[in-house]
Amino acid sequence: MIENKTLDIESGGARLDAALILAFPATTRAFVREAIDNGKILVNGHRAVKGLKLRGGEHIEIAELAEAKDNTVRPDPKVRLRPVFADDSLLAFDKAAGMPVQPLSRRETGTLMNGVVARYPECIHLGDNPLMAGALHRIDADTSGLVLVARTAAAFADLRSQFAAQTVEKTYLALVEGAVAAGGTLENDLAHDPTLPFCRMIDAHKNRLGPNERARLKSLHAITNFRPLAHTTVENEERTLLEVKIFTGVTHQIRAQLALAGMHIINDRLYGAFAVDGQNGHALHALCARFRHPVLGIETEIRTPYPQWAQI
Repeated sequence: MIENKTLDIESGGARLDAALILAFPATTRAFVREAIDNGKILVNGHRAVKGLKLRGGEHIEIAELAEAKDNTVRPDPKVRLRPVFADDSLLAFDKAAGMPVQPLSRRETGTLMNGVVARYPECIHLGDNPLMAGALHRIDADTSGLVLVARTAAAFADLRSQFAAQTVEKTYLALVEGAVAAGGTLENDLAHDPTLPFCRMIDAHKNRLGPNERARLKSLHAITNFRPLAHTTVENEERTLLEVKIFTGVTHQIRAQLALAGMHIINDRLYGAFAVDGQNGHALHALCARFRHPVLGIETEIRTPYPQWAQI
């Protein structure tokens, strides 16, 4: 952390953020923006503004400016963890619906990984994303269930290679609207909808975009297998509990593909489901994962309990 430093600018022409990065190469452009936004940078005694172009002769005061090494997950012992597996190389947790897996900034708390690093500090510096802290994959905040976390660099590298090779079998439970009589396989090329300011996936080939917009889409192929496990009726509305298996890991894969096939996950309003009063999150749960143990080399399956809505 860079604290209580001053910088005098002799010649003009540079932007403030560029001058700070040149003077303090251990920081990043994102941290410079953060410091400016938080009033931690003064120029000639006044709060700095973004995009300021320096003329020369400025006196800059830096109260606080984070460095790249400071970009870590902040421990938060108040986060309630639900561990389902632990050994010397690997941890697994049953994440609650409504809880994000990771923070979006180093100042954020309340996520699963904030709780993990509070109890397992060896995870803080693991992996290639400092705000993932050894987490091997993500699930949506409103999706409950299994999240795997490495405890060593070797375990992280081994398991990430298995995810990249699509040899990790991930099984989910999904409660969907309507009666689903038989299982099947769904295949789509999914892409982010460019017309929305938030993340929502669409089929890259079957959508309402014009030809030029469609040609610019960056799609990923997704394959989802599903089969019905049970049926129930709630207030005269039929519902089906599905077992869903995936090897690919495209954003919103299960939610988008089931909705595209007319099987909307209960309370998943982003993908067209009806709202359900009093339900936290949508009815999608990461049940288990099967993979090769990174140290023992044996096939390993880690499971989480069924959520309340799946006990039908």
